[in-house]
Amino acid sequence: MKVGFIGVGSMGGPMCRNIIRKSGEEVIVFDLNTDAVKACTALGAKAAASVAALAADADVIMTSLPMPKDVEAVALGPGGIAENARQGTVYFDLSTNAPSVVRRIAQQLATKGITMLDAPVSGGVAGAEKATIAIMVGGDKAAFDTHQPLLKSFGANVFHMGGLGTGSIAKLVNNMMAFSNMASAAEGLMLGVMAGIDVRKLDDVIRNSSGNSNAYRMMAERALKGEFKPAFAMDLAYKDTHLALELADELGAPTPQAAQVHNLMRLARGMGLGKSDTSAIIRVYETALKREVRG
Repeated sequence: MKVGFIGVGSMGGPMCRNIIRKSGEEVIVFDLNTDAVKACTALGAKAAASVAALAADADVIMTSLPMPKDVEAVALGPGGIAENARQGTVYFDLSTNAPSVVRRIAQQLATKGITMLDAPVSGGVAGAEKATIAIMVGGDKAAFDTHQPLLKSFGANVFHMGGLGTGSIAKLVNNMMAFSNMASAAEGLMLGVMAGIDVRKLDDVIRNSSGNSNAYRMMAERALKGEFKPAFAMDLAYKDTHLALELADELGAPTPQAAQVHNLMRLARGMGLGKSDTSAIIRVYETALKREVRG
C-alpha cells in the first residue's frame, strides 16, 4: 500500500515519520518546505513533485494542514486530490476542520469514487513525536476498520466517532474545553500572584488538587518560566475556537466561556502573540496589570 502524506510540518512531520518507521508501508510526501520533506525522505519516504503527482500515485492520502481553506484547496482545487486521485482512494484529513467543510469536501470527492474520513488528532507535537496522540475519526466504518493498523502506527488512542464530521466535532469540543481551562489557569495564577502567595507553592497545591488538568500544567510550566515557544500556536488555537463557536451558532448552543476565551485570544494576537504558544494568553493579564507570573 502506498501512503501519500501532504503537510509534514510541526504536527504532520512527526506523524508521517512514525508511519515510515512503524507501518511498513511505502510513504510518499509533499510539502512546500523542503527541509520538512527531507526529514521524511531521510527515513525512506519518497518525495512527490506536487500534490497532483502524490495523489495519482497513492492508495491512501493523508493531509495535515493549518486551515480549512488549505484543506479545501488541496482536496478540490486545481492539481488537487479530486482531479488526480484514482477511484477507490481513501483520504484521511488529520487537520482540525469545520464539520460542514468536511462534509462538503467529502460529497464532491465521492463523485470521483474517493472515500474521505475526517481524523483530527490531539496530543500536541510531543504526542505526535511519541505516537501517543488521540485520533478521532468520522466516516465510513469499513474504511476505518481496514486502515486501523495504519492509524495506530502514529496514534495510541484511535476512536471511530460515527458518521462523517463527528471526528471534527469531537476535536472542536475537546480543544474548546482545553483552551477555556487554560484561560482559567491564567486567571487563577495571576490572582494568586496579586494576593502575594508564593506562586510555586500555589502551583504545587493546584497540581495535587481539583484544579489540576493537562491544560493547567501546560500553562503553569510555561508561565512560571516565562517561555512561550510554540507547541500549539495561538493563531491555531484561535482558529479552532472560532470553528467551535461557528458550530455552536449553527446548533444554537450557548458557549459563553468559549466566547470570552476567544476574545482573550484576539487580544493576545493583537499584542503580536499569534505565533507564540497558546499559553501566552497569560501575557494579556501580565501586560494589563504590569505584573508577571514567574517562579
